[in-house]
Amino acid sequence: MSEPLYNFNAGPSMLPREVVEETARACLDFNGSGLSLMEIPHRSAEFKAVLQEVRDLVRTLLDVPQDYDILFLSGGARMEFCRVPYNFLHRKAAYLDTGTWAYQAMQEASHFGEVVTVASSRGDHYTYIPQDYSVPEDADYFHFTSNNTIYGTELRREPEVSVPLISDMSSDILSRPVEVSRYACIYAGAQKNLSMAGVNLVIVRRDALQSTDRYIPMMLNYQAHVEADSMLNTPPVLPIYAALLNLRWLHRQGGVEEMNRRAQARAAVLYEEIGRNRLFHAVAQEDSRSLMNICFVMEEEFAAREQDFLDFVEQRGIRNIRGHRSVGGFRASCYNAMPLEGALALQQSMCDFEQQVLAGK
Repeated sequence: MSEPLYNFNAGPSMLPREVVEETARACLDFNGSGLSLMEIPHRSAEFKAVLQEVRDLVRTLLDVPQDYDILFLSGGARMEFCRVPYNFLHRKAAYLDTGTWAYQAMQEASHFGEVVTVASSRGDHYTYIPQDYSVPEDADYFHFTSNNTIYGTELRREPEVSVPLISDMSSDILSRPVEVSRYACIYAGAQKNLSMAGVNLVIVRRDALQSTDRYIPMMLNYQAHVEADSMLNTPPVLPIYAALLNLRWLHRQGGVEEMNRRAQARAAVLYEEIGRNRLFHAVAQEDSRSLMNICFVMEEEFAAREQDFLDFVEQRGIRNIRGHRSVGGFRASCYNAMPLEGALALQQSMCDFEQQVLAGK
């Protein structure tokens, strides 16, 4: 029997095997229709049923209030960097700078009005989430990125501010409960915890829309997408269907509460080993460490063995743990589909490699 494979890629990420297989079957024959999922009309009753169920599952799993609309759009989270200020920035917005994607969202917003950086960890290589900051009370909204994939930091609770919250939750959506009613808008690229690449989830409070008086191009206008029921243009049919299957799987597993429990268990295994192992140390400060992206590097005296370690774990079925080029080292991305066994396999490999190196091999 071959070794199991554990895909720690930061995105597109590991999906439950049953989701991959059922999506593949639908690509050949969707619901016994004889047509591929990629061929069916997006306005057909069959696909409208898919869209309604996937929306209902998001509402159930995240306890989304009825005065929020749930959209499935195209363009990746980077498109939302633009859509958000187009729709919500009237005069001033506040941003928390905690990583590459947070910084890029902030830069995009600066073209639409005044942007206040309330705090930044950029000068310390984004190794922590700033805690001591104040948000201007006259800001139209406060934007933060909840999980920073490159640097392995995460903010897992809602900030206590008096202005509307907007968050990029691309890499930890559906991994924990969220108090959606605190937000004007939540958005997420799908390719971490929701689906394959190609669709964005947007959750937007209805009364927060049309808060600016500028002209908004149709494809960038959330209100237009709401009115068109996510079908202003042909929606990404295949990723939406994969999201449906993945959300069904997540619901059967016990929902976001269970995903939160599993995330904490996986991260505990890996951070404990990183702290114990003489070869490695964690990148992020302890009180800011992500449960989704565990980033670590070789201690300086062992830095020459980095490729040896990558080769070592590859032979054990552990894939895609090379760190982002701006950080180096290693990144074990543990999204919802990663079983605890994957974290344990990596932990054992780290332990075994340590023994091999310290023995002079």
